Amino acid sequence: MDSTTNYNKTTIVALLLAGSFIAILNQTLMITAIPPIMAEMNVTANSAQWLTTVFMLVNGIMIPISAFLLNRYTTRQLFIAAMSIFAFGTLVAGVAPNFEVLLLGRVIQSTGAGVMLPLMTTVFLMIFPINKRGAAMGLIGLVISFAPAVGPALSGWVTGNYSWRLLFFIILPIALIDILIAVFALKNVTEVTKPKVDVLSIVFSSLGFGGLLYGFTSAGNHGWSDMITLITIGVGVLSLFLFVTRQLKLEQPMLEFRVFKYSIFPFAVVIGMISFMGLIGVETLIPLFMQNMREFTAFEAGLALLPGALITGLLSPIIGRVFDKVGAKWLVLVGLTILTLSSFSFTNLGLETSFAYITIMYSIRMFGLALVMMPIQTAALNQLPKKLIPHGAALDNTMRMTAASVGTAILVTIMTTSATSAQQQPAIAHPDIYGANIAFIVLAVLTLGTLILSFFIKYDKPATEEVTVISQAKASNDY
Repeated sequence: MDSTTNYNKTTIVALLLAGSFIAILNQTLMITAIPPIMAEMNVTANSAQWLTTVFMLVNGIMIPISAFLLNRYTTRQLFIAAMSIFAFGTLVAGVAPNFEVLLLGRVIQSTGAGVMLPLMTTVFLMIFPINKRGAAMGLIGLVISFAPAVGPALSGWVTGNYSWRLLFFIILPIALIDILIAVFALKNVTEVTKPKVDVLSIVFSSLGFGGLLYGFTSAGNHGWSDMITLITIGVGVLSLFLFVTRQLKLEQPMLEFRVFKYSIFPFAVVIGMISFMGLIGVETLIPLFMQNMREFTAFEAGLALLPGALITGLLSPIIGRVFDKVGAKWLVLVGLTILTLSSFSFTNLGLETSFAYITIMYSIRMFGLALVMMPIQTAALNQLPKKLIPHGAALDNTMRMTAASVGTAILVTIMTTSATSAQQQPAIAHPDIYGANIAFIVLAVLTLGTLILSFFIKYDKPATEEVTVISQAKASNDY
C-alpha cells in the first residue's frame, strides 16, 4: 500500500507545529514575568533567572538524546509522551505554591519540550519528498523565529494586566488539545530500529551539554573567573570529549557524529550556530540596551522585536518554496550579506537612537536570518541518508542551542567588561552604551566570517535514497 494512504500530512504537520510552537515559546516566556514572581515568592533576581536558564539547560540535555529516542520509539509514542510530560510540567508551574515547585514545573516542561524540535524536523524530512522539503522546513523556520520573539511581548502584556500564572494556563489547553487529537489522528512515520540503551553515553551527553550550557550561562551572570563557571565548563568539555570518542567506537551510537563527513554538513552547522547565536544574542542585548540604558519599558522592548519576528514568521514558508525551486546557495549568500550589514548598523547605538530605528534595523536583520537559517539546515540534512536524519537533526539543533548559550554569555561578558574599562576613560561619556556597541561589533565580525565561509560551500546533490523516502519506507502504525 502506498504510504500516502496511511496518514494525513496536514494533520501531522499541524500537530507537530502546534506542539513545537508552545514548547519553543516557553524558552522566553518567563523573561518579563520574573519581576512579579520575585515579588510574590520573595526570591532574588539570580534565583529567578533560573526559570529561563533551567528550561534552556534541560532542553540542551534532551535534544542530543532525541536521536536515540527517535530510533527507539514510534512517532506516536514519542509525541504523546513528550507533550504529556510538557503539559504536566505546565500544570505544576501554573499552580506552584512556592518557587521550588515552580522551578520543578519548568524542569518537567523542558524535558518534554526538548524532544519536540528534533522530532518535528525528522518527521518533516521523512514525509516530504526532497523537492517539497523547503516549504515544509519553512514552516519550522516560522516556529523557531516567531515563538521566542512572541514570548517577551506576551509575557509583558499578561503580567502587566493579569497574574503571571495565566501564562501557563494559556499554554495548557493548547497542549491538551494537541495530545487529544494526536491520540486519534497521529500515525507513525519514523523508522524504529530499537538501538541498545548505552547508559554511559546518556551520562556523558547530559554532563557534557548540560555542563557547557550551565557554565556559559553562569559566565554571563557571574563572570568567567567564578569557580562554579570554571568547574562546570571543565566538566562539560571533558564529558563531551568522552561522549564523542565513545560514539565513534560504538556499533550503534546514541548520536552519530559521522554525519560531519558529508561535505556541506560541517559548514552548515557553523553558519547555523553563528546565525542562531546572533538571533538569541541580539534578542538579549536589545532589551538590555532599551531598558537599562534608554529607560524603555519591558513591554516596549518586546514590542520592538515583534515586527522582526512577524516578518520572519510570514516569510519562512515563502522562502521555503523558493528554496525548492532555486536551492540554498543564493538564498544563503543574500541572507548572510543582509545579516552582516544589518549587524553593523547596531554598532553605533547612542542616546539619540530611536525606537523606530531599532525596530526597522532588527526587522531587516530578521529578514536576512530567514533567508539563511532554514535553507542552510535543509541543504545539509538533504545530504544525509534516511537512517542518519534523526542524528543530523539532533546534532544541528544541539549545536545551535549550545552556540546560543555560549554566544549570549560571551556577548554579555564583552558588554559588561567593555563598559567597566570605559569608565576609566573620561572621553567616553556613556560607558554602558559603549559596552553594548563593542558587543555588537564582535557579533557583526562573526557574521561577516560566516558570509566569507559561505563562498567555500559546495552544494552537492541530495542523497539518492531520499528521493522516494516515505514511499519506500514501511511505516508501522502500531502504538
